[in-house]
Amino acid sequence: MKQDNPNFTTAEIEQLKAGLKRTYKERFEMTTRLYKIEQTMNKAVITHKQFISK
Repeated sequence: MKQDNPNFTTAEIEQLKAGLKRTYKERFEMTTRLYKIEQTMNKAVITHKQFISK
């Protein structure tokens, strides 16, 4: 008896299966890339300049 998991769509399951086929090096590089992006976003500051018409 197979029970479908309502938490994942078919596309998400396919992505998970593709992820398992990646090598450890590819996984490490992706994780490193995401970590660097996270660090950059944590340091980011949003500023707003008032529009001054001359």
